[in-house]
Amino acid sequence: MIHAINLTKHYGDKVALDSLDLDIAPGEIFCLLGQNGAGKTTTINCFLGFVQPSSGQALIHGLDVAQYPIESKKHLAYLPEVVMLYPNLTGLENLDYFSRLAGCKHKKEELLLSLTTAGLEEKDSYRRVSEYSKGMRQKVGIAIALAKKAKALFLDEPTSGLDPKASNDFINILLQLRNDGVAMLMATHDIFRAKDVANRIGIMKDGRLVNVLDNNRNMLHAKEIEELYLQTI
Repeated sequence: MIHAINLTKHYGDKVALDSLDLDIAPGEIFCLLGQNGAGKTTTINCFLGFVQPSSGQALIHGLDVAQYPIESKKHLAYLPEVVMLYPNLTGLENLDYFSRLAGCKHKKEELLLSLTTAGLEEKDSYRRVSEYSKGMRQKVGIAIALAKKAKALFLDEPTSGLDPKASNDFINILLQLRNDGVAMLMATHDIFRAKDVANRIGIMKDGRLVNVLDNNRNMLHAKEIEELYLQTI
């Protein structure tokens, strides 16, 4: 579902992403760990079409993002560290608007179901987003992915700034999406959450994927992941 073939990005003489090969299947969560500047966000931006690769391919559902930017975006959703919503609209109105932008028209009941499935209480769906906590905004972001029926979900530091309960609730939603067959690529600094949610964990340094850890097979411990991560610094 999410596939990189020799994906490379140069900014002048700087190599931001160096020959990345990656394959994420439906129902799999792949977490990327690495320092700032390691290439995590560049990887995600190549899949989103925000950045054009210097060489190689980023594919979503078999579609090359550079060649088919509109078609590939129909299959994906993006959850950044700060979800940008319209503060003067309610959560429900934001969901309706962004769903329509994606070409999806839903009844009010269907939109409410997406919001409650994402963990937002129905009464909060009618409140202005300006009154929302970060965790509530993240839930609207997840609801957008649900309403769009996205097959691939990209997340960039989604738990940063969340309190422990909101972070735990968010991870449970991701696990539910994984069970529903969504493929996910998540960039994070949170080793403990990566261990809890990821099928595989990749460690990046200087634009290269230097380690891939199989959490399914080896049942990794956070200390073990941390030690490997620190070796890249």
